[in-house]
Amino acid sequence: MSELHDEVSALERKSATAARLFDIRRIIGGLFVVYGIIVTIAGISPSDADMKKAEDININLWTGLAMLALGLFFLGWLWLRPTPPPTEAPEEGE
Repeated sequence: MSELHDEVSALERKSATAARLFDIRRIIGGLFVVYGIIVTIAGISPSDADMKKAEDININLWTGLAMLALGLFFLGWLWLRPTPPPTEAPEEGE
């Protein structure tokens, strides 16, 4: 069991994609883009009651566009500054 664990640990250290897989910028950016699209679609054709409640400001449209912009910012940041791969830890005895 310990040998299998050591092999898995060695593969994780060598893999550059493992460091990027759970990058928080990817998760946040993806969620903001998805929710931004949903809210923007809801804001494209608001009802008169919704507009009256919001004092004639299309809150869904503006919030959806802001969420899209924020999500695209996070994804752009991830693309421009990717996470560096982890450095290999020195082996015992070195």
